[in-house]
Amino acid sequence: MTDRRGGQGRKRAARSALCGLALGLMAACGSSETSGDAAATAAGSTASSAASSAASSAATAPTASASAAPSSAVAVIHIKDFAYETPATVSPGAMIEVMNMDGEKHTVTADEGNAFDAQVTADDTGTVTAPTTPGTYAFHCTYHSNMHGVLVVR
Repeated sequence: MTDRRGGQGRKRAARSALCGLALGLMAACGSSETSGDAAATAAGSTASSAASSAASSAATAPTASASAAPSSAVAVIHIKDFAYETPATVSPGAMIEVMNMDGEKHTVTADEGNAFDAQVTADDTGTVTAPTTPGTYAFHCTYHSNMHGVLVVR
């Protein structure tokens, strides 16, 4: 059986180190909350030691994001008040999030061919994949004939 207090103690120590780091940064930036107070000075020196401890821990911790590719923005089609709001352009083959903010079911259906077709229930989110061929793709909602939009793939 393991002692759960050990894990909590480590979490508490880490939280304390981060709080100390924040206090140290505030003091270094000249925050009025820490200037001229003996207790704040003591907290600042505690923060310095906690900050250096946290910094040395961070320096030895492996980082997964160092080799990760930068994340790109997600393209989103918003449906609100029975109208589409589309991104200016999307990349070929990009996944597009469709956010339906209406209380009705809608679709994002290409006017020609089977380029894309997504049904999104009321107040829900779905996805659609952009065509892989660059171009301009008109679309509509199969439930509401007044709803039309254009997806530009570049």
